[in-house]
Amino acid sequence: MGDRPTIASSEVVRLFPTFAWKAQLARETYEPINADILRAVAELTRDRPITARGEVWQSRHDLHERPAFSGLMDVVSAAVTDVLGFLKIGYDAVRVTGCWANVAAPGGWHRMHSHPNNFLSGVYYVQVQEGADTINFHDPRPQTGIIRPPVTELTAYNTDQVVVKVQTATLLLFPAWLPHSVSPNESGATRVSVSFNVMFSAFAEEVSPPLWGDGR
Repeated sequence: MGDRPTIASSEVVRLFPTFAWKAQLARETYEPINADILRAVAELTRDRPITARGEVWQSRHDLHERPAFSGLMDVVSAAVTDVLGFLKIGYDAVRVTGCWANVAAPGGWHRMHSHPNNFLSGVYYVQVQEGADTINFHDPRPQTGIIRPPVTELTAYNTDQVVVKVQTATLLLFPAWLPHSVSPNESGATRVSVSFNVMFSAFAEEVSPPLWGDGR
């Protein structure tokens, strides 16, 4: 083979980046929010069996309408405004189309899924501990799986999954179409989180009602 060709310059061009917006609430903000949520979850689960190992209990999808979640909704509203500003999205109004609690017993997990008929999805972590402190985001491009050669080192450009670390009072927002999953809770305690979806009000009311708009 001949000499390596000389290249004057090169660069990696990022195409169609996908974001996940992560924030950590201050203690003076999250302590009353978490106390209200944990009391509400205790009330919601009072008359049902304790969530068994390997299981995840989910509430109805109308928690954003309950007073106990008003503090969290104020935080979500501010975060959504920031995210839409970052994305340079023009809009008249948005609204939360669903909000529900997740209580994961040790071993509990969520399969890979996305949230149809919404623009943004999010999750707020109320009670998190080591071994139950991650969420997985999966490559939404099915074409990348056509050829999967072996890699010598995982990087942002060759992986099909990104694992994001979270902690108590972490708030995440991401595109509703982005596939995500939660690995089994490997801690010895329950993980509590609150998930929600956000949609532009005109679309949510007139164009494509969310699939779970009835609270089921």
